[in-house]
Amino acid sequence: MKSQDIVVLLKLVSLQEQGEFAGHGEQRRGFAGEDAFSVRGLESLTGISKTEINASLKRSLSSGLAIKDRDTGRANPHRRNLYEFIVHGLKFVFPAKAGAMTRGIPTAFAAPMLKGLLVSGGEYIHIWPYAQGRDMGQSVEPLFKSVPEAVQKDERLYEYLALVDAIRLGNQREAGLAGQRLSERFLKK
Repeated sequence: MKSQDIVVLLKLVSLQEQGEFAGHGEQRRGFAGEDAFSVRGLESLTGISKTEINASLKRSLSSGLAIKDRDTGRANPHRRNLYEFIVHGLKFVFPAKAGAMTRGIPTAFAAPMLKGLLVSGGEYIHIWPYAQGRDMGQSVEPLFKSVPEAVQKDERLYEYLALVDAIRLGNQREAGLAGQRLSERFLKK
């Protein structure tokens, strides 16, 4: 497993959910009209190269975090397994530590959609370093370097990755609250 595998799987979850709201007959599109679920479409939406997307999907299929769709043949996230891995294993495989103060995009419970869910004991927020960011806080290395750009295009992906960071950074209470919120969104079916 590589950290970008989680980003790709969460993007696929986001695309699936957006498709549910758009209607089943409508196909999601990426850059230049590409099918968003294609390797090329995922590349344009995540900033991860086609080679890495392809390798990521193969790793996810072999680990059981994704399953192959019988009709389309494409990899779909196995939501239950992905949820279990994020909540119980991610912080040990891809730990996060707060770093130096810098400018960037808020993450964890400082992200706009999670703000106010938990009153933090610290005075600094956690952010992904990003030159165009407007907020100052303690830097947290994102799961993949293109995350700050990818979340600008997809609010649902932003929420999922912020929850993942809350689990990676948080103590038991914070991680538990983030896991509960993720469960509500992920396992609602």
